[in-house]
Amino acid sequence: MAKRIALVSGGMGGIGTSICKALAAAGHTVVTTYSKPGKEQAWLADMKEAGYQAYAYQCDVTDTAACQAMVEKITQDLGPVDILVNNAGITRDATFKRLTKDDWSAVISTNLDSVFNMTKPVLDGMVDRGWGRVINISSINGQKGQFGQTNYSAAKAGMHGFTMALAQEVAKKGVTVNTISPGYIATDMVMAVPEDVRNKIIAQIPVGRLGKPEEIAGLVTYLSSDVSGFMTGANLAINGGQHTM
Repeated sequence: MAKRIALVSGGMGGIGTSICKALAAAGHTVVTTYSKPGKEQAWLADMKEAGYQAYAYQCDVTDTAACQAMVEKITQDLGPVDILVNNAGITRDATFKRLTKDDWSAVISTNLDSVFNMTKPVLDGMVDRGWGRVINISSINGQKGQFGQTNYSAAKAGMHGFTMALAQEVAKKGVTVNTISPGYIATDMVMAVPEDVRNKIIAQIPVGRLGKPEEIAGLVTYLSSDVSGFMTGANLAINGGQHTM
C-alpha cells in the first residue's frame, strides 16, 4: 500500500481516534483537526505512546476560509492530502416542536457544511494527481431517522447525497467518494448513557452488542486503500444488522 497523507476531521473523539490510529498503522501520515485548544497535546501524546506519528491543526470546520487555510498549511508542512475522512460532528437533540433555529443551524453547519468546507480545498489536487479517497462518516440515523434528531438525521442523510453526486463527477479521475453509516458504537459518549437505556439499545441490535470503534476504523482503512478503487458512491452500513436498506 502506498503511504499517503490522511486528513481526519474531528479525529480526537472515540471513533475519530480509532480511525487515526488505523490509518497510521497502515503507514499513512495522519493529520486531524481540533476546534478549541485544550486536549490536543494529550491526544498527540497518546498517539505517540501508541507508536503512531500524527499531527493536529486547529480549525473551525464550519468556516470555509479557515479550512482552505488549514489545507494550504498542511500541504506546505507535510505535502498534499490524498485521503480525507469527514468525521466531525455534533448533536443538539430535541423534538422538532422544541428545536431552535440555532440548534438546527449548529448541527447542519458542523455535520454537513463541514463536508463541503473540508472537501473543496483537497479535491482538485486529488483529481490532478489521479488518485484520492473521500470518506464521509454518516450515521444509521441518517438512513432511518431518529426521534428527536431531525437536525442530525437531515445532516447525516445529506452527507450521503453529497457522496453519490460527487462520486459521479470524479469517478474517472481515480478519486472515490463513499459514506460509512455506523450504528451504535461503544464510545465514551454511548457508554455514559444510563445502563438501562443502553440495554434497550443493545436489545434492538441483532448481533447483541454495541459496535467497536476499531470496526469502523477497519472499514475506513479499506476504503482508503488502493484495492477499494472499484467502490464509489456507496453507503456502507455497519450497525450489527439493526437497520438495512
